[in-house]
Amino acid sequence: MDITRSGAQPSAKGPADWFTGTVRVDPLFGPPEPARVSGALVTFEPGARTAWHTHPLGQTLIVTTGLGWVQTEGGPIEEIRPGDVVWFAPGEKHWHGASPTTAMSHIAVQEKLNGKNVDWMDKVSDAQYRR
Repeated sequence: MDITRSGAQPSAKGPADWFTGTVRVDPLFGPPEPARVSGALVTFEPGARTAWHTHPLGQTLIVTTGLGWVQTEGGPIEEIRPGDVVWFAPGEKHWHGASPTTAMSHIAVQEKLNGKNVDWMDKVSDAQYRR
């Protein structure tokens, strides 16, 4: 058994290569191999969002606070609210973040395949980030 105490892992700023706007990532869990699943609490300030990306084994988002937006390539932008759970299938190109006026936090859960849990792509442009 391993207990990770609240506050034991430092918060990190979302890297500018992968995010637009102010984003904070608080690691929650990432057990050693052979386990493959990891999770983080990600907080997006208004207007902040991820770049386009995919996950080799998919991703689950559990919205905890605020109002967010998610979109898969070619689909409409969808609102997400506390209690909503979003599943992105393996290889599904998508982005997620806060709405323009309201911050949003979610728990992101994904698995590694051959040591990798995400493939980052181009940033979501301001034009793409409009409804």
